[in-house]
Amino acid sequence: MAAKKVILGADHAGFALKEKLKQVLKDNEIAFDDLSPALDEADDYPDIAFKAAKKVAREKNLGILICGTGIGMCITANKVKGIRAALAYDENTARLSRQHNDANILCLGGRTIDEKLAKRILKVWLNTRFLEGRHARRVEKISKYE
Repeated sequence: MAAKKVILGADHAGFALKEKLKQVLKDNEIAFDDLSPALDEADDYPDIAFKAAKKVAREKNLGILICGTGIGMCITANKVKGIRAALAYDENTARLSRQHNDANILCLGGRTIDEKLAKRILKVWLNTRFLEGRHARRVEKISKYE
């Protein structure tokens, strides 16, 4: 797996899945920094997503954010300049988010996908490279808008 350091963030609804995905990173010797708070049913996903997304943008790393559906984390992370967060629900969306959109944050739903699928999605996402070409032109248009 060709990956830089991965920044992790999960709220209470994504906490258990995040802990399981850490093992995939460890098994593949990928460094990570877990910015998730301790398990707390009262936490708020925007706080976690903003913190992690800012670090991804600042350090040019990759990130994984997990909440109940992945949608809240994705919406929040995409408010941070330089972030291209994508919600993936299967291997194809994970692959295309990297190939076509150069996604730097993977968002997952802790309540919508199981551990086995999440691990497959993560492996595909980490091993897929941006295709450049016409996709680079499109991503550049997004960056200019920011």
